[in-house]
Amino acid sequence: MKLAAFRRTDEPDGTRRVGLIVEDGSGWTLHPFDGDADLVTLLAAPSAERAARAQSATRRDGLLPGDVVLLPPVYPVAMRDFLTFEAHVDGMERGQGNPGPPTEWYEAPVFLFMAPHAVTGPYDDVPMPPGTERLDFELEIAAVVCRDVRDVTPAQAREAIGGYCVMNDWSARDVQGKEMKLKLGPSKGKDFATTIGPWIVTPDELDAFRDADGFLDLEMSVSVNDIEVGRDRSGHMGWSFEQLVSHASQASWVKAGEVLASGTCASGSLAESWGRNGALVPPPLRTGDIVEMTIQGLGTIRNVVAPRKESVAAVAPARRRTSLETSA
Repeated sequence: MKLAAFRRTDEPDGTRRVGLIVEDGSGWTLHPFDGDADLVTLLAAPSAERAARAQSATRRDGLLPGDVVLLPPVYPVAMRDFLTFEAHVDGMERGQGNPGPPTEWYEAPVFLFMAPHAVTGPYDDVPMPPGTERLDFELEIAAVVCRDVRDVTPAQAREAIGGYCVMNDWSARDVQGKEMKLKLGPSKGKDFATTIGPWIVTPDELDAFRDADGFLDLEMSVSVNDIEVGRDRSGHMGWSFEQLVSHASQASWVKAGEVLASGTCASGSLAESWGRNGALVPPPLRTGDIVEMTIQGLGTIRNVVAPRKESVAAVAPARRRTSLETSA
């Protein structure tokens, strides 16, 4: 089942509805659910209940893509981004002059917390963030948690995953690089936009794509201005999503409405290519560029890099202590 959040084009910003996506050979239609349906609640509902509500929705005429604005499927209560693709880590490390993934990468899945208020819709324009000349994308799969869990096994964690979607973790690489020198971050290099969508696909629709170890094995691709620049498979993840949820839940709550992401797949970002090529090839994103990401079974997101919306105040340098300057 594919569930989307949307508003009709003639409705004001801030309107939020939930509907069922029905695809055929020529495209898709969206069938709204009755009442004030909540997408995360629907994901957590028993499958029979969800199916009954979906059947009721399909009795009404569907809305065409031109009739609606697709919104972020969820506004996450929290977001965690993991680092699960070995080949991507290898490329990024080589760009820093290192021989490959550090030993610690293989020991446990690491993650960073993201900015949940920065999510954007699957077809929204993404303004160029301030202070960067190296805007980048990151092709990822994201899982949406639909039940609160703590200290769960991977088998138990599977019941907490309500569905999956495509994610673009936009990154200002030059800003990020400065922040990471202080071994804390990234912060402003990441918190301006994260695109998720186009809808949530429930796990039962993806069972046929699981490999012998139970990992989702989906084709992933990204293009810039309709030229493909990256391709990989989610089956190359070092850990499954069930293992990621289990690890995140150790001595900690993972709450319904959280989004947990795979991290960037191999060739799923420009920075990885920069590391392997030793140069900014392909070039950083510029205003007007169109970034399109497609994941098998999950759909496509497509965003235009828009001009900066507003100017921002310059950041003042730190106030130095005279005693430290004297002793330096």
